[in-house]
Amino acid sequence: MPRPSTPILSRERIRASALAMIDSAGLAGLSMRKLASELGVRAPSLYSHYRTKDELLQDIADDIVSTVDVRDFAAADWAAGLRTWARSYRAALAAHPNMVPLLATGPARRPAALERADAVHGGLVRAGWPPRYATMIGASTKYLVLGAAISSFSRGFEDDVQVYVDRYPHLTQAHRLREHADEIDADSFELALDAFVAGLTRLHARVSSPRRRAARPTGASSTPPS
Repeated sequence: MPRPSTPILSRERIRASALAMIDSAGLAGLSMRKLASELGVRAPSLYSHYRTKDELLQDIADDIVSTVDVRDFAAADWAAGLRTWARSYRAALAAHPNMVPLLATGPARRPAALERADAVHGGLVRAGWPPRYATMIGASTKYLVLGAAISSFSRGFEDDVQVYVDRYPHLTQAHRLREHADEIDADSFELALDAFVAGLTRLHARVSSPRRRAARPTGASSTPPS
């Protein structure tokens, strides 16, 4: 049998190639024409798999969100669930920072995103959080993660000591921040997450449903893990 003259396309191959283009050139760098050229096909071949560029982007976004881990919300320890979710959410965004503006807009109709939102909200409510608080905790965690993903605090400083010396007496070590950016940014995220969970733990004791607390398994704890 002769080889087909046109490369065989699949939705998975299209998404992988499109995401590679976005990682390299940003959302503005993706077009269906460029993507078709990259895949060695004509643009109409893409439209038989994806009707619009936005439909393609929504599927790419859902692929990324599908890597976010919310399994710990199935247990009674809401704090562990929150930590696992936040850390894996940040890792997913850090792997594809150019997709953050789209992912920041919310789950829309994306199945994986909605499944995770459902798991988070359900886990919090089962742990005794009133539904309104569960919603606000989900939103607050998103703010924390997106803030960490949008930019690096440490890389916002110059590595030239002369910028700071003699003029800014409390920033004499600021020129070293870029050198240790990954470590500082990661530790700063963990500090913010620790403070967030600690504050929520105190709030949980005041607002959680007594009936739900009584229903928790013996030995279950909402104390943040060390």
